[in-house]
Amino acid sequence: MSYSYEETISKLIKFRESKNWNEYHSLINLSRALGIESSEVEKIFLWKSKDDDLSNEDKENLKMELADVLTYAYYMCDKLNVDPNELVIKKNDVNQHRSWDFSKK
Repeated sequence: MSYSYEETISKLIKFRESKNWNEYHSLINLSRALGIESSEVEKIFLWKSKDDDLSNEDKENLKMELADVLTYAYYMCDKLNVDPNELVIKKNDVNQHRSWDFSKK
């Protein structure tokens, strides 16, 4: 099943309101939570050297940690009153005109 951004953020806001967490969801707090969750994504790769080293359990844990990262990113977008899909497209447009030189180390 696929959800639109509007449906997803509506579910997230309903959940947040049911827990009375809105007062804790300032941009700075959400930023910190997003950073912590993104480090949990990185933790899954600890002591692994390639993607093939991920077990099925690792992959399921990775999906759940990505969900946490996305959840906090969605909450931040809500606070900024922006659609995350529009942000991604806008940034992609910027990146189309950039170049990276990976030969420099």
